[in-house]
Amino acid sequence: MFETAFDIQITMAIGLFALGLIVMAISIFILSRQALGSEIKTIANQTTKLAEKGITENIAGLVGNASALINALHDLSKTNTGIGVFLVFFGIALVTTAYFISSNLGVTP
Repeated sequence: MFETAFDIQITMAIGLFALGLIVMAISIFILSRQALGSEIKTIANQTTKLAEKGITENIAGLVGNASALINALHDLSKTNTGIGVFLVFFGIALVTTAYFISSNLGVTP
């Protein structure tokens, strides 16, 4: 399949570059979906209304559960954002590695 070491290295560079672009596209999708996620905003608004009702009617359990739900939504938001940012950096690392492999071959200027 590969006749020379040059063929192997150029295939690695192309593969890493393509994989890096795919990972960055996925990370942008994750981050944009997180920013546009109206479902989480709706749940947070309804939970806030529920907590206010619990306070006015003096129901302690309802307020505690609403608070736990808001904290869980906040943690979910942080987790998705962290995954998206990690994937951006991982994609950049893959593209940079592909560049250095190809620059050692004399393909790039």
